[in-house]
Amino acid sequence: MAKLSSGHGIQVVSPNEDHTFQLNESELQELLLREDLKDRPVVLVSVAGAYRKGKSFLLDFFLRYLDQTYNNGVGGGEWLGADAESLKGFSWRGGSDRHTTGIHLWSQPFKATTPDGEKVVILLMDTQGTFDSNSTVKDNATVFALSTMLSSVQIYNLSQNIEEDDLQHLQLFMEYGRVAKDEIGGKPFQHLQFLVRDWSFPYDHPYGSEGGQQLLNKRLTVKESQHEELQRVRQDIARCFEEVTCFLMPYPGRKVSTDPDFTGKLSDIDPEFQKALQQLVPMLLQPSRLVTKKIAGQTVKARDLLNYFKSYVEVFNSEELPHPMTILQATAEANNTSASAEARNVYETLMEEICGGTKPYLPKDSLDIEHQKCLNKALHAFDSKKKMGGDDMAAKFKEQLVKDIEDLYTQLSAHNEGKNLYRMFSTPAVFAALFLLGYLLTVLGNTFGVQTLVAVGQGVTVAAAGMLAAWGYTRMTGNLREVGMQLDDIANKIRSFVVRRAEPPLKES
Repeated sequence: MAKLSSGHGIQVVSPNEDHTFQLNESELQELLLREDLKDRPVVLVSVAGAYRKGKSFLLDFFLRYLDQTYNNGVGGGEWLGADAESLKGFSWRGGSDRHTTGIHLWSQPFKATTPDGEKVVILLMDTQGTFDSNSTVKDNATVFALSTMLSSVQIYNLSQNIEEDDLQHLQLFMEYGRVAKDEIGGKPFQHLQFLVRDWSFPYDHPYGSEGGQQLLNKRLTVKESQHEELQRVRQDIARCFEEVTCFLMPYPGRKVSTDPDFTGKLSDIDPEFQKALQQLVPMLLQPSRLVTKKIAGQTVKARDLLNYFKSYVEVFNSEELPHPMTILQATAEANNTSASAEARNVYETLMEEICGGTKPYLPKDSLDIEHQKCLNKALHAFDSKKKMGGDDMAAKFKEQLVKDIEDLYTQLSAHNEGKNLYRMFSTPAVFAALFLLGYLLTVLGNTFGVQTLVAVGQGVTVAAAGMLAAWGYTRMTGNLREVGMQLDDIANKIRSFVVRRAEPPLKES
């Protein structure tokens, strides 16, 4: 079996001593703004829950599956690997103390294509374990909310059962989900996967997804005897997630839990646990089960995700836990920022085709017309995006978008004029020099009576005059731009030839 492709966990959100969180923006940009990834829809799978419950350990099996399935084409149960192979990936270790801090993403995303042909990028997120002795209630709520709001699949990693407290921990972003649902008219989150580890009652509900769904139905049933708050959290889960599932995992074995030298070898893991992995992991990560991240009904691309990271970390760094409406505002701003960035990208792409670095000079009147056309297309792209925050917020971002594009056009226009000045003193000079050379050849031929030299001189003179006239016409009128480009190429080749001939030969050592 091939070894796991190169990569490592990068800490994109790190905790500070004052219980705020720091976004490592440079690392995140390097990951999300890669040319081959930035425009792909994101499938973000996150694992969150209490500390020391095997989140990183589980994610490394996800990594192994993704690497073997999408990078190496290994199918079936073979992705689990050899019995003696140690587990690699996100850092983990045994013991009772917290290991992962903040939020980590795997540095090497996985490219995939869904059955309907959509090209996506899969990201794995590992989160700081909650409810340890170093974390405040706000710390726990922040990490949990960030991971849930950013992910398309949130795996809620629980120990032994689904308890009432476990449901209550969902309350903060459930309240956000409630106000967001009113704003967008649909469910704000995609997939919530309850994962119950060390399930001890297979005689009540069997291991796997079938038993998990039986347990989940029992736990999420709304009863009249329940307190109103307990009823509400159950109702909100159903209202806020497009899909809610549960999976029951068996105990992985004594060596996994108690051996300090355990390295993740399959030979040390209980066969029942391995069997459950072979059901769980493909169920979440095979192409037909991939879930793309959506916010306000719009698919989130890798470059958009950066805006949401920045907005959410900022709003959760306030002194108190943010009000759901504050989170909604942050989401709306990030949503409009992404729509604006996409519209600007439309403008830049179109204008690159018209007056980019390799394109010839375009007369200003023609460039102004093309600019207006591209601006209109960019504004149409912005308006056609479904956005949160209402018309007032959209109008503010649209106004800034127009200003940014006009500033960009000023730069493009100056660059275009620069090309005209360069050509004015290059291509015409080459053709004028050719004209002069032809004239001199004609004079010399007549002086010495060499008719061949006269004919060559006259031919060069006529050709140079014709090319100079044609080039002047293309620049004055803006017509026949392709002809002008060809004449520029001819002039460049002549100039390069003369420069090479004029260079002194290299001395032999």
